[in-house]
Amino acid sequence: MPHETLTRESVASHNSADDLWIIIDHKVYDLSDFVDAHPGGSVVLEQVAGTDATTAFYNLHRHEVLQKFSDFCIGVLEGEKPEVVDPQPGDLSVVPYAEPLWLRPQFKNPYFKDSHRRLQKAMREFVDKYVKPEAREKEQDGTYVSQELIDRMAETNILAMRMGPGKHLHGRQLLGGVVQGEEFDYFHDLVVSQEMCRTGARGFNDGNMSGMVISLSAVHQWLNDKALMKQVSDDVLSGKKKISLAITEAFAGSDVAGIRTTAEKTPDGKHYIINGTKKWITNGMFSDYFVTGCRTKKGFSVILVPRSDAVETKPIKTSYSSAAATTFIEFNNAKVPVSHLLGEEDKGFTVIMSNFNHERWMMCCATIRTMRTVTEECFKWANQRLVFGKRLIEEPVIRQKIAKMISHCEADQAWLESITYQMNNLSYAQQSKALGGPIGLLKSFVTRSAHEIADEAVNIFGGRGLTQTGMGSIAEQFHRTYKFDAILGGAEEVLADLGVRQALKGFPKAML
Repeated sequence: MPHETLTRESVASHNSADDLWIIIDHKVYDLSDFVDAHPGGSVVLEQVAGTDATTAFYNLHRHEVLQKFSDFCIGVLEGEKPEVVDPQPGDLSVVPYAEPLWLRPQFKNPYFKDSHRRLQKAMREFVDKYVKPEAREKEQDGTYVSQELIDRMAETNILAMRMGPGKHLHGRQLLGGVVQGEEFDYFHDLVVSQEMCRTGARGFNDGNMSGMVISLSAVHQWLNDKALMKQVSDDVLSGKKKISLAITEAFAGSDVAGIRTTAEKTPDGKHYIINGTKKWITNGMFSDYFVTGCRTKKGFSVILVPRSDAVETKPIKTSYSSAAATTFIEFNNAKVPVSHLLGEEDKGFTVIMSNFNHERWMMCCATIRTMRTVTEECFKWANQRLVFGKRLIEEPVIRQKIAKMISHCEADQAWLESITYQMNNLSYAQQSKALGGPIGLLKSFVTRSAHEIADEAVNIFGGRGLTQTGMGSIAEQFHRTYKFDAILGGAEEVLADLGVRQALKGFPKAML
């Protein structure tokens, strides 16, 4: 905190490389010991030594840079007060359209109640304090999520909440009691999903136990051995064990019917022997269990395979960070008890297809929230960036781009909330039957929106939108990684077709 009251005249006298003070937003910073360490070089700082560098600073940097280097602040100017908003962990953004409609105080919403608002505030504080700092670090060095963070998420029951509503939440105190497990619904689930991805670290977001979210749900719903189901669930939700979904292969992505991994029963009928490969498996590098799609004698089955010497995992390098732990898996005569079967043998399509709904819905939550963050970054940048003597936002073409981005965010969020309301009022079986098409269409449209927003964002940021550090880093990363959501969980075109094909099933014959 500033501890001195200074004058502009006194600051002006500290104008050399060895004794360098500057003013930013009515605060005084002593950068004498930082000149040589400045990432932009010493000359830039020497050019503004002893002066008010507010305009120059905000033409190049986010406000969070000042927060990061707050120790350099030595005082405030006499008779002056800072004007720039100084957000703290947990705060809502004051930038227009940076938050969904239900979080803006001047608007009403029929879906969200006090418990959703309490959860949102607690989740944002947790993410800002614990998740975001680690996410930025892991995104850069490519290492996996820390056990310390996993333990924190387990202790606060964030891991359990990420699985959505269900009996696994009953009796749990969620984030210290802001919500009771029994009242947790799909709008609470939406809050958790959207807050967790506000990190600016796309690869880490997937690496942060997303494999659990898309696989343990199938275990909860379909594993026939209830004692085994409880053991696996307890191990995973406590953070002691990790789990991932192993369906996709080099031969079969969205074409699940093309899977070649086999599961053959032993002569005594007590075990499956599993052979084959899986590719692009998120979190596979550190998983202890794999919910695995296999060909069985008369069809397709899903089997829970524990890690063993017969299961080999290798990292796959993709266009986002290796923090996602994307994996190639080889099963070499992996022996698994038949009690590890999910659902019925040869009827695994029901298991996988019903499980896809929540996975795809969750991906929509995250993509829409990230789109909004990118839009916020563009809005802020356009307001602070000076070009040809005026702010970028004063150019009509820039306002048109931001209008398009806002429109996509608002439309997608409204559709998402509408489907979430249906999820709250339909049973699991009803959801599996009725929502596969609508959720597929939503995901397809959301990733098309992401395409538009990523394109506009890079153009707004210019060269910074192609740079992995600095002001445009969030736009750069989104442009580089948004296609993951267009492919993972079902490709855009496949899901769009699914939505129309499901609609055709209800097409009235009288119209033919």
